[in-house]
Amino acid sequence: MSKSALLLSGGMDSIALAYGLRPDLCITVDYGQRSAKGEINAAAAVCDSLNLQHSILQIDCSILGSGDLSQREPLAIAPVSEWWPYRNQLLITFCAAVAVRESIHKIMLGTVATDNTHVDGRSDFFAAMNDVLRMQEGNVVIEVPAIDKSTVALCQDLQVPFEVLAWAHSCHCFPYACGQCRGCNKHRLSMRGLGYDDY
Repeated sequence: MSKSALLLSGGMDSIALAYGLRPDLCITVDYGQRSAKGEINAAAAVCDSLNLQHSILQIDCSILGSGDLSQREPLAIAPVSEWWPYRNQLLITFCAAVAVRESIHKIMLGTVATDNTHVDGRSDFFAAMNDVLRMQEGNVVIEVPAIDKSTVALCQDLQVPFEVLAWAHSCHCFPYACGQCRGCNKHRLSMRGLGYDDY
């Protein structure tokens, strides 16, 4: 039976997939982003509560960063404030290398419909990345099971309970919720959309 891995950022979308799909391995990548510690803590708590295997990969790419996720001003070509050049391409490459080592053939990402503000959050990007992976050893494929859903719809479809979502870390700027960035705003609106009005 084919094994699966999930890129678990610790945000609501990847947490929902961890809860609903129970992958064989969850991979959290510290690539030098400002929010890494918060993401790792959230992902570790979710994996512990769901009894999922968790691997933390640390590769410092901070020198390449831009915008909210880094210590640098956004580049002029950034479509949104948290844009980091080639971020998903980097993360997919890192996770694919782990997958080959662990004899895993499927990597899932928690990309949702609103991520299409980034080119690397669109269906054609993931199709192209699958073409690149197919050219190489390992027989690894990428799946984005929630790419056409909103965060609210994903959490509702998978019936993710509040006590699991409560671990989520969505802030782009700090290892704690700043309450001001695009990630924190999306988190707040999604929780309210799920009926947690006081969140």
